[in-house]
Amino acid sequence: MDPFYDVTAAIALAMGAAWASGINLYAAVLVLGLLGMTGNMVLPENLHVLMHPLVLGAAGIMYMVEFFADKIPGVDTGWDTLHTFVRIPAGAVLAAGALGDVNPAIAVAAGILGGGLAAGSHALKAGTRMLINTSPEPVTNWTASVVEDVTVVGGLWIALHYPWLFIALMVLFVLLLIWVLPKLWRGIKKIAGFIKKLFKYGKSDDGPDQIAPPPSRITRV
Repeated sequence: MDPFYDVTAAIALAMGAAWASGINLYAAVLVLGLLGMTGNMVLPENLHVLMHPLVLGAAGIMYMVEFFADKIPGVDTGWDTLHTFVRIPAGAVLAAGALGDVNPAIAVAAGILGGGLAAGSHALKAGTRMLINTSPEPVTNWTASVVEDVTVVGGLWIALHYPWLFIALMVLFVLLLIWVLPKLWRGIKKIAGFIKKLFKYGKSDDGPDQIAPPPSRITRV
């Protein structure tokens, strides 16, 4: 096989794993681990651990938990907030592991880029969910959750079979992040300001009664 294609495929796998981790880490681990275990792809040596039954079992359990938590308005935002400390480091580790057999310096660089890419996809997912949660009905949450899972599986499939296409899509994704994240941030700030005002008004309405001034003395004539 063409060595240049091998390098391209390794880069696509590293960046694909990092990007998918920022959206749904457990789905990404399940897809890669099951593909490697069934012989449908050859995982790099540093990622062989993903094929271990314990890893697959833990990822499967957590995926089921996230499957339900991700569809409940409000709970999904809390879940995303907690997973800020899980998805981003995991994306960096998976990216470094995908290129770890090449060169330690390349692995470190892949980890840095992978962590940044995972942070970007995680921020896009979490920010979008916060805006969606302003809608009272749960259908948008369910739709967004299903679309995210399908996107993770589809994105990894493209990364494994069409690495050049995936790299091109990743470039477009980064450009999209640069454009959309400031807009998301402004939207989130407006929501936070609105909630702050509600609490402020509620506190002023329900605050302690004002102390009446002492009665004035009556001067006798």
